[in-house]
Amino acid sequence: MPQKVFDFILRGGVVVNQDGVAPRDVGIVGETIAAIGDLSQASSGETIDCAGLHVLPGLIDSQVHFREPGPTHKEDLETGSRAAVLGGVTAVFEMPNTNPLTTTPEAVADKVARATARMHCDFAFWVGGTHENARHVAELERLPGAAGIKVFMGSSTGSLLVEDDAGVTEILRHARRRAAFHSEDEYRLNERKTLRVAGDPASHPVWRDVETALNCTRRLVAIARRERARIHVLHVSTGEEIEFLSEHKDIASVEVTPHHLTLSADDYATLGTKIQMNPPVREKSHRERIWRGLDQGVVDVLGSDHAPHGLEEKAKPYPESPSGMTGVQTLAPIMLDHIAAGRLTLQRFVDLTSAGPARIFQIARKGRVAVGYDADLTLVDLKRRQEITDGWIASRCGWTPYDGKTVTGWPVGTFVRGARVMWEGELLTPATGRPVRFLEAL
Repeated sequence: MPQKVFDFILRGGVVVNQDGVAPRDVGIVGETIAAIGDLSQASSGETIDCAGLHVLPGLIDSQVHFREPGPTHKEDLETGSRAAVLGGVTAVFEMPNTNPLTTTPEAVADKVARATARMHCDFAFWVGGTHENARHVAELERLPGAAGIKVFMGSSTGSLLVEDDAGVTEILRHARRRAAFHSEDEYRLNERKTLRVAGDPASHPVWRDVETALNCTRRLVAIARRERARIHVLHVSTGEEIEFLSEHKDIASVEVTPHHLTLSADDYATLGTKIQMNPPVREKSHRERIWRGLDQGVVDVLGSDHAPHGLEEKAKPYPESPSGMTGVQTLAPIMLDHIAAGRLTLQRFVDLTSAGPARIFQIARKGRVAVGYDADLTLVDLKRRQEITDGWIASRCGWTPYDGKTVTGWPVGTFVRGARVMWEGELLTPATGRPVRFLEAL
């Protein structure tokens, strides 16, 4: 018999799930989903009226940079996770290019300790793959709180940069879980630095051209196939890569970002260095081909690549300006606006932000609205029109390239393991974040 008394009942909403879209109530006991369906006869400690709202599995953003430990004047684990839950995100995977780098068991444990009960959402930490730790990645990727191994083949410094085929081969030879890659060819980047035009961020995609990305991705796939390894190619920015990776879906999963689906090189004229990212925002033709790859199922997940810098840093003349922008809080509003425009279905959005991450990263008890799963839920109003403003952004850097943009579709509520963390733009629950668990590391 299903349980008749619940801590919460979410009543009258439309549940969007792997088995379709339908009006259903959701009953929560403790941290767990306990029942789905008609719960009109059940009782609960609290009933939440979800009429007019869609109930989604909690959004998972598998690529964020929260800067802690290190340059926490830009962001830290608390402020970054605050931005996440205000945007409807219930779990994040944070990147290893902190100071010190996240490349050792001690560094991972330190991050987990900093994050536990201080982050507002659940979390995992990518471990940086290096020449020095390559032989130990099988142990590193199974540490509590570890999302897996992340490798920078370009656009990094110090030991996190593994630009050579031999180094990548050594890492993939020892990896057992899916490893993630920033795929830009460091050799070509160095050769083409003279193409950067001082004061002109529109030259950023000229320097970091299509071949810089495509060459590296071709090299990466060849190594992965030879080593019989699984890879995850982050923030794919070119149509050529989408078409190439469509032929290698047995070993390669694909991430794209909201900014590569929304912005184009035309926007450098008004936004300048605010949209300077690695890999860069490119011409509209690439944006359209990335959308086609998404439509065709080549793309597995959306990641925000949230990488904040202060406005005073971004105001430096190009190329002294740093690459990176906020994104975790705007992931849902920007993509819900694409849904309103007919560019994307709500079910495909759920696949990209919950079911997809759960599938390719083998996340335990997350990614579905299902009995026995964590009660991670994102409630959205698909009809609400609202303006994105810098003032809404909770990130410590306090700005978004989408300032002034009115969108249709908005996150209304965020539940993390049964706790109503955010409702109508307000934080309601003290931080209770815990490490995400993975089937391959239980």
